[in-house]
Amino acid sequence: MYIPKHFRPEELVPPAVFSERGDLCLTLIDERVLRTLDRLRDSFGIITINDWLWGGNFTESGLRVPDSDCYSCYSQHTFGRAMDCKMKYIDAESARQSIIKSKALFPFISFLETDIDWLHFDVRNCQRIQLWSPKTKQSTFV
Repeated sequence: MYIPKHFRPEELVPPAVFSERGDLCLTLIDERVLRTLDRLRDSFGIITINDWLWGGNFTESGLRVPDSDCYSCYSQHTFGRAMDCKMKYIDAESARQSIIKSKALFPFISFLETDIDWLHFDVRNCQRIQLWSPKTKQSTFV
């Protein structure tokens, strides 16, 4: 089992999942996502996924489960293959452009959402890298 260097298990799952499974909640997250999170942290600095542990409002930026308000049975978050990253030192668009320019540095990222203020990445089975805008519902490949 891969254990991320820069993230606690609590940062990646909702409170109820951590309460029920503890550190074993990491087995619900795709290893490619965990490795990518560490690479993103090494590249871009401090990243917040969920901050509920410290009294914050983010609980669903990692794994999502059926009893959540953000749940979709087809979301990559549901399968532990997606994360929504809020970065401290770089804006989301700059991070996306850096990932696109440095694909070899991020070999598992296959999907990025655009036109949003956070970095959504996932590791779905698709042509690398698909860009999708929730505003226009349009996809492009880079």
